[in-house]
Amino acid sequence: MCGIVGYVGNGIAKNAILKGLESLEYRGYDSAGIALIENDHIFVEKKKGKLNNLIEALKEKEINSNLGIGHTRWATHGEPSDRNSHPHLSMDKTIAVVHNGIIENYLELKRFLEEKGFTFISETDTEVVAHLLQYNYTGDMKETVFKTIKQLEGSYALGIIHKDYPEVLFCARKNSPLVIGCGNNENLIASDVPALLNYTRDVYFLENGDIGILTKNNIDIYDINGNCLIREKTHIQWSLDQATKNGYPHFMLKEIFEQPKALRETINRMVHEDNIGFENILSREELEKINKVYIVACGTAYHAGLQGKYALNKISKLEANVEVASEFRYNDPFIDERTLAIFVSQSGETLDTLEAMKEAKSKGAMTIAITNVVGSSISREAHKVIYTMAGPEIAVASTKAYTTQMIILYLLAIYIGKNRNTLSKKDLNHYLNIINEIPNKIEQELKNKEEILTISKLLVDKNNGFYIGRGLDYQTALEGSLKMKEITYIHTEAFPSGELKHGSIALIENGTPVIVLATQKELIDKSISNIKELKARGAFVITIGFDNENLRAVSDKFIPVENIDNIFSGFISIIPLQLLAYYTSIGKNIDVDKPRNLAKSVTVE
Repeated sequence: MCGIVGYVGNGIAKNAILKGLESLEYRGYDSAGIALIENDHIFVEKKKGKLNNLIEALKEKEINSNLGIGHTRWATHGEPSDRNSHPHLSMDKTIAVVHNGIIENYLELKRFLEEKGFTFISETDTEVVAHLLQYNYTGDMKETVFKTIKQLEGSYALGIIHKDYPEVLFCARKNSPLVIGCGNNENLIASDVPALLNYTRDVYFLENGDIGILTKNNIDIYDINGNCLIREKTHIQWSLDQATKNGYPHFMLKEIFEQPKALRETINRMVHEDNIGFENILSREELEKINKVYIVACGTAYHAGLQGKYALNKISKLEANVEVASEFRYNDPFIDERTLAIFVSQSGETLDTLEAMKEAKSKGAMTIAITNVVGSSISREAHKVIYTMAGPEIAVASTKAYTTQMIILYLLAIYIGKNRNTLSKKDLNHYLNIINEIPNKIEQELKNKEEILTISKLLVDKNNGFYIGRGLDYQTALEGSLKMKEITYIHTEAFPSGELKHGSIALIENGTPVIVLATQKELIDKSISNIKELKARGAFVITIGFDNENLRAVSDKFIPVENIDNIFSGFISIIPLQLLAYYTSIGKNIDVDKPRNLAKSVTVE
């Protein structure tokens, strides 16, 4: 969840690290810090709050160091403060450490070190690593790093520097992402690729247990026993422009508007005439063995999974279940070698999802990862991987990753239906024609942004609200509600429309906003009845649905959406919900790309 950047080379380390940390602000953080080797000592600056606080503190300081590490922290151990910010120093101030993850045995290590005379100044688990490195130091830092890593339990991405090694950057990874960037007379480490793109697009994705030792002209990667490893170098295809706002006021708005392009690229990569290119993912023989599907994910990816379950049930006639990843392992799911387990994660580093995948594999399931990040932990752990073509998603609140995950799941449902002979040739072509039209229909939806901006102004001063829908609309309502919570801090809940009156309608009072999803044609009359129930109790109703005179008549505000087959309506109706949340957040003057307490990549349980 935290952001790490390290630099060694001919350039000014401070500039490279700060620029890299700016590129990682989307991950979420509450403090920032930097450590630089200067004149045989380690200079450290740490500030609570926004990265700009750190930048301002460094503005007047001329530090021409060629080696350093930086960090943006998302608190897990200890409150956000200057004292708890990274980097952390060893007690003798010879070693500095930045860390993403959780050291699970830190209390045991802390007690041991305190008995040896070490004192701690922070509440973090990371400070243990710095002191342990000092305790283990033999005069050979490489040997010391290997010894120390073997004593750590939990998850970590580590950047380490020592004042006596002014041209060497050490790093290590276990269950937290870390990437090495290969530059010209300079090399870098980072939690994520965007931090490297100003310097290089050639990277090594470290794997679990890897330890890296970098100088400006050399990169060595070892396993925990010191054996030299060969890792494949990856060339990042997307450019720095794709990871910048490109004229939009916020990344979230840019990414909402990038959805037609992202969907087209994902569809074009997968679909060729009436053939969906998943033969290398699931053969006909493998499909014949499968009798059950689990889709496992967290947050927005979980909501994409709910849409995928609907598609698998309706299109492929295959039993599908959706599970929240953080609960999956503890529910003792019935899994065997005839189970297909699909794991969905934008970053490919979501620790709950990764651990759930390991559980499924241990029970014999076939595992498929759906992710946006090449080389991520989940993509490497799965038996098979399908990449979305969303490009970099920077805003914490996911938009284009969600719709591209959905399109993969729908295409997978169609592919399975075709190969299990549960889908006729006529229906196959019908569904593929609809899928090819989805990007165009979303482009039409985006033209309604001014109308949605106007409606959003009616929500800015609200503290609570509801989202309701029937059938597939309820699944979309869940994601719409989450978007509103994430970036506006308005408490909203989503319910199946018929359930609201079984208790929660007691919360409806004069002016309570309720967003109604009504795209399931056979259920329009039921939805109208539900709206009347709400209106009778004073609710302010905003309806999103296919244009319908009766729906308009009973709603306070009506947002029409492009007509499409019921099964695919979630692709269209989510667009006004994304825009509604975005514009409401802007109206409340909230940092829409970096909402409080949230991180883009959740790499702790």
